[in-house]
Amino acid sequence: MRDLVRVVTSSESAARDASAIASGIPSRALMQRAGAAAAAEIALRHRDRLARGVLVLAGPGNNGGDAWVVARALATSGVRVRVVEATIAKTPDARAERSLALEVLDASDVASVVPQSLESGEALIVDGLLGTGGNGEPHGDIARLIALTAALRTRDAIVVALDVPSGLDASTGVAHELAVRADLTLTFGTIKRGHLMNRERCGAIVALDIGLGVHASLDDGAPLLVDEAWVGARVPSIPADAHKGVRKKIAIVGGAAGMAGATVLAARAAMRSGVGMVKLVVAPESLGAVQEAEPYALAAQWPGDDGVDQVIANWADAVIIGPGLGRHQESRALLERTLRHWTGPTLLDADALTLFEGDARGLAKLLAGRPAIVTPHPMEFARLSGLDLQHVLDNRFEVGKELAATLNAVVLLKGVPTVIAAPNGRRLVSASGTPALAAAGSGDVLSGISGTMLAQVDDPFVAAAIAAWVHGRAAERVPVTGTGDVRGIALEDVVNELRDSWTFDDRPGRYPVIAELPIVGAAT
Repeated sequence: MRDLVRVVTSSESAARDASAIASGIPSRALMQRAGAAAAAEIALRHRDRLARGVLVLAGPGNNGGDAWVVARALATSGVRVRVVEATIAKTPDARAERSLALEVLDASDVASVVPQSLESGEALIVDGLLGTGGNGEPHGDIARLIALTAALRTRDAIVVALDVPSGLDASTGVAHELAVRADLTLTFGTIKRGHLMNRERCGAIVALDIGLGVHASLDDGAPLLVDEAWVGARVPSIPADAHKGVRKKIAIVGGAAGMAGATVLAARAAMRSGVGMVKLVVAPESLGAVQEAEPYALAAQWPGDDGVDQVIANWADAVIIGPGLGRHQESRALLERTLRHWTGPTLLDADALTLFEGDARGLAKLLAGRPAIVTPHPMEFARLSGLDLQHVLDNRFEVGKELAATLNAVVLLKGVPTVIAAPNGRRLVSASGTPALAAAGSGDVLSGISGTMLAQVDDPFVAAAIAAWVHGRAAERVPVTGTGDVRGIALEDVVNELRDSWTFDDRPGRYPVIAELPIVGAAT
């Protein structure tokens, strides 16, 4: 199985290029591979648009060099190509590729002065203005071209960005006021953090192999992007002679008065994920509601000290604590006595984390000695860790490592994207999902999937990553309107799609594509 693609910052991307070049791979060869692969991908995906011609926007750096390679490749194949360069190519490789492209392009189709308008009949625009090294607000002719591109995009043209949409920070995903909005981003060798932090600007994202080889997997701690093949290879199969014990049993502890729905959602997600048996352990006031809403699950009242063993510890293979648990003193007491009696695989979510606001070390003591996963959203993470919420959002790729080490548990930080951190510092990233998951109860659905995987998979780090990816995949499978708007979709639709989200495509991938992410959100 091929290696997973790394999710990198701008500097980590540059380090991979530098490592490959230092090993003897010519920098210009990387540029030629990038441009040729991008041109082939454009021709494959948008063949119907090529008949109307392609407009290529070339910047002064190596991203512009990639654009010149694209222009030459498409023109050589018979496509009418027009190039507008924001300024003359400055790097040696870009200048060399510009010279080669000029040999096959019609002189009248190359503009070295940015026009006042880009009125034309081209149906496809290639953005090669600024690459991963671009920073700061675009200005001058580059800014003018970005503004003109936006106008053309509103008139039926689509935009293909090379590496990153110009004006988007490759490390943070911050988009300046003048930034390209792409329909397709073709990135080279790796996925950039900025892609995942600002999916709306990137459109569909496709990572292409450009010959970095082992240097693309440079082991500098950059996290890996979970994909379908990785998940499919790690989800345990259910044997023909399986019984409910083989498929495992999970107890879901929560459901305070008025919050029974959270445990019901978690139970339904667990059942759709292949668990053998579910028991909902809820407040007495919620018992009737959960039995009526989910008759296929067992149900029991919150136990006292003398009942935890019988109700939970001597029955379950994994325990989920938190969905609808509440934040009362009684809730905290239930959590603590459950963890005193139960020392097996444990998942804590929602209120179970908020109850330990500012007391991560106290929670660590209770979790000691067991495989565990915690699944906070950014606000829950901030409360538990004591960090500022904005700091968590701005540093979502890093903050989980420290908390995972403190808790000695896997931390699944929910959001866009979801980052999974292990106590030893390893990280995985899941970028599956849609805004359909931006609804109350989505975390409960994830808890049900995660609890099932925790019971069935030996490694909680792998279990959490599988669950995060499948959770997102189920959302992607829900049919949406022609514009991609998720309005009208309920979590019930996502849970129903779990039924078909556990079948994985094991066919070989299509070279040179090494990772692919669909468009997310409504078309704009």
